[in-house]
Amino acid sequence: MATVHVSLELPQSVFSALRQDPEQFVAELRLAGAVKWYEMQIISQGKAAEVAGLSRSEFLTALARFGVSPFQVD
Repeated sequence: MATVHVSLELPQSVFSALRQDPEQFVAELRLAGAVKWYEMQIISQGKAAEVAGLSRSEFLTALARFGVSPFQVD
């Protein structure tokens, strides 16, 4: 799978405020984005799991943590 590197500059204080190291922050940012895009029905559950760097079952568990239903109903 081809990947693209994206760089983001943030103040050092962000990491201490969130009590996360940069690697944890990046993982959480990927997950939060994937959950939101899934919730907005922009991407599928499988694609959201891929964006988050998780298996589909791990992503389903993460949805519960964010209070997002795993079911998309129109």
